Amino acid sequence: MFIYDFYCQDKQKITFIAPMNPSSQSKRLPGAARLQAIREELGRSASLSVSDISGKLGVSEMTIRRDLTTLEKSSDVRRTHGGAVVAERMAFEFNYLTRQRARLKEKQAIAEAARKLIEPGQRLILDTGTTTLQLATLLKDCAGLTVITPSLAVASELQFSENISVVLLGGILHRGSPDLTGPVTEHCLELFSADWVFQGAEALGDDGNIFNVDLQLAQVDRIMRKKAARSCLLADSSKVGQTALVKTGTLADFDVFITDCETPREYLRMARKMAGKVILV
Repeated sequence: MFIYDFYCQDKQKITFIAPMNPSSQSKRLPGAARLQAIREELGRSASLSVSDISGKLGVSEMTIRRDLTTLEKSSDVRRTHGGAVVAERMAFEFNYLTRQRARLKEKQAIAEAARKLIEPGQRLILDTGTTTLQLATLLKDCAGLTVITPSLAVASELQFSENISVVLLGGILHRGSPDLTGPVTEHCLELFSADWVFQGAEALGDDGNIFNVDLQLAQVDRIMRKKAARSCLLADSSKVGQTALVKTGTLADFDVFITDCETPREYLRMARKMAGKVILV
C-alpha cells in the first residue's frame, strides 16, 4: 500500500491511499497526486531513474516520462539520462517543510500558549523560526495587530488577514530559508518599536546561552529584542543541551520562555532563575 499526502492551493491536505497492485494503482492514482508522489520520492532520494519511479508508483514508464516533463517545466526537477534529479528550488522546499513538520505538536502547543499573551491592537515582531510561523497561523482572528517580520513565510501566512497590518522588512534573502537578513534588515528594524517580540532558537545551551546557526540572523535577533518592550522565547525541548555557530543571547534576555514538558527539570530550574517567566505546555 502507498500513502501520499498532497496539498491543494487552499492548503487543504488530501491523503491518497493506493494499493500495491500496479494495474489497479495506475487507474486510481490522480494526476496531481502522482506528481506530488514523484516530488516526494525525489525529495527522499535526490535522483531516481524512470524505471525506479515507475516501479514505486505502479504506472508505465511512458506516463512517468510525461510527468517528469511537466515537473521540469515548473522547475521542480531536472531531467537526466534515464531519470531525473531534484531541482535546487524543490530541495529548498523539502528542507523547509521538514523543519516545519519536526515536533509539530510541540510547536503548535507552544504557539497556542504564546497567543494568549497577545492583546488586540498590539505591535508584534515575529522572527523567522518555524515555531513563530505556527504562532502566525493563530493571529488571524486578533483585531488591529501590526506584525513586523523578516520572514517571507510569516508574511505569506498573514497577507490576506484583513485585521492585521503586515510589515515585511527588507534585506538579503537567506540561502536555504525564506528569511531576509543583513544590514538592510537591521536598518529597517531601527525604524520600529513593538509591544512584543517572539523568537525561536536553533539551540539552547546547558548554561542558558541561546544559539543561532548564522551570524547575520543572530544580529537581527539581538536588534529585535532591543526594539520590543517585552520578549518571548519559543523553543521545544529538542533544542536543550545543544549549541550552534553563534551565541545570540541568554535566557535572561527574555521576559517569557515557553517550552514543552519534556524539557529536563535541571534546565527548567535554571531557566526559572534567568528568564522572567517560564511556561510549560
